[in-house]
Amino acid sequence: MTPAAVTPTDSPADHAGESGHGGESTTTVVLAFAANFAVALAKSAAAFVTGSASMVAEAAHSWADTGNEVFLLVANRRANRRPDRAHPLGFGREAYFWSMLAALGLFAAGSAVSVTHGIQELLHPEPAGDYLVAYIVLAVSFVLEGISFTQAWRQMRREASQAHREVIEHALATSDPTLRAVFAEDAAALAGLAIAFLGILTHQLTGSPVPDALGSIVVGVLLGVVALILIDRNRRFLLGEEASSQQRQHALDLLAALPEIARVTYLRLEYVGPRRIYLVASVDLVGDQVESSVAVTLRRLELRIEDNPVIAEAVLTLAAPDDPSISA
Repeated sequence: MTPAAVTPTDSPADHAGESGHGGESTTTVVLAFAANFAVALAKSAAAFVTGSASMVAEAAHSWADTGNEVFLLVANRRANRRPDRAHPLGFGREAYFWSMLAALGLFAAGSAVSVTHGIQELLHPEPAGDYLVAYIVLAVSFVLEGISFTQAWRQMRREASQAHREVIEHALATSDPTLRAVFAEDAAALAGLAIAFLGILTHQLTGSPVPDALGSIVVGVLLGVVALILIDRNRRFLLGEEASSQQRQHALDLLAALPEIARVTYLRLEYVGPRRIYLVASVDLVGDQVESSVAVTLRRLELRIEDNPVIAEAVLTLAAPDDPSISA
């Protein structure tokens, strides 16, 4: 087994498609931006014409999503800058910072506005009309959001399959914050459209604005939950998300495949960006090399490990003779 045959990343297959996945994530975000911008314009016009609280909430949701895609595009661009002397591990963590801002925007501009408007509608109800306009806009929005979600779903499902995970499990675990954000926001958008439809339909059938107002509040709560999940995931990666036990085993296999290494006594894997890992390990070398050649051997091994494109940097140190070996 060669050192590049095993990949300690989101999945064993990420080594082959590392650059392609990054480009696909950008495509996913651009498609989501275009869909959300068109939907936001349509919903705003419908909200103005109909006076529906649920439609106002949906308009706020779509404008929040549109702004968030801008943050996600910035995240992809800045995270892909090459390492420099001041940032030897690269700028990958910028992806989590900008994605965090997008999640905060979803919470403030989407969730808070929707809940606030719903409460105001309960306290000071206003009549709604032109329901056909609302239904047409909701239908068109569902198609556009569905196209965007299909792209995110396909990418997420493919990566989840490579990582031997369920789709939702991978959505939470992936180190790609832009893909996770688009996937979660589009899923919430489709659910929000269904809630808005029920609220408007009930308003029309009963003549009461209460269901419509409650629909706005429910949409806001849904967006708040999604935003808090995204904020927490980005926070974890910013603080230094450690690899899973499966990924640790991949890394141990990689080190064990090197003929110069007899055993491993310490291993630390930490994400420094989307699909980029910082590896630190203590190893016991084969044989009894003289001190002058040990540093050369360790550096040569580090460079071989760094040939794997997901390893941002590898640092190897010598293990003490009485340090216990690790197997996972």
